[in-house]
Amino acid sequence: MSTYDRIIDHAHHTSDRRPHMSMINRAAQFSPFAALVGYDEAVMETARLTGEKIILDDDAVAAINRTLLQIESGKTSVAITHFVPDMFKSGGEYLITSGTVKKIDRIEQTVILTDGTSIRIDDIFDISYTD
Repeated sequence: MSTYDRIIDHAHHTSDRRPHMSMINRAAQFSPFAALVGYDEAVMETARLTGEKIILDDDAVAAINRTLLQIESGKTSVAITHFVPDMFKSGGEYLITSGTVKKIDRIEQTVILTDGTSIRIDDIFDISYTD
């Protein structure tokens, strides 16, 4: 005789005080959970790559300054490749912003487009006309 023979034919116990748990709720108690909240985001942020800003030589800076002088004479549509520093890590990325130049602010050293975008002149890598 095995140790379970005496209880094998008994009815399953049901509680008088607690309601029967549904199968969905019973399964939910075994579902995975995030033991470390924010860990996945931290790993993704660490894995995200940023690039370094390219330092232009004197000839490239002079070419950009010549183009800016030509643009100052009138509103011109341009595509500006510029460096955008990363808010959280060292480095950043290069973006191409297109638009019409509204103003070149020599005091603040920025190019302001008609849509309100402001680009620092020191961050400009290339300017090309889109007219």
